[in-house]
Amino acid sequence: MDNYIETLIKEREADDSFKYMLLSRMQSDCNFYLGDTPQSFNEKYLWAGNVEEHIQNMKDLWNSFKEKPEWLSMEQIEAYERKMRKSI
Repeated sequence: MDNYIETLIKEREADDSFKYMLLSRMQSDCNFYLGDTPQSFNEKYLWAGNVEEHIQNMKDLWNSFKEKPEWLSMEQIEAYERKMRKSI
């Protein structure tokens, strides 16, 4: 787990709005990465800097919530992971 994410999970309330916003931003990064722009499939545009850490941080953050986001499921995160790993 990324040190920043680990600290964030430990220090913030389980359902802190900043954590939801960060997860949403990470999802946006996945969509951009998988898009059809000249910058697509470039890990430097991911929050964590690479696919493996990015997805793991999303999973850790998602698991830290008491109330899971309705707009993103673990299955969707795993689907991002499968698609993104194919591009590496």
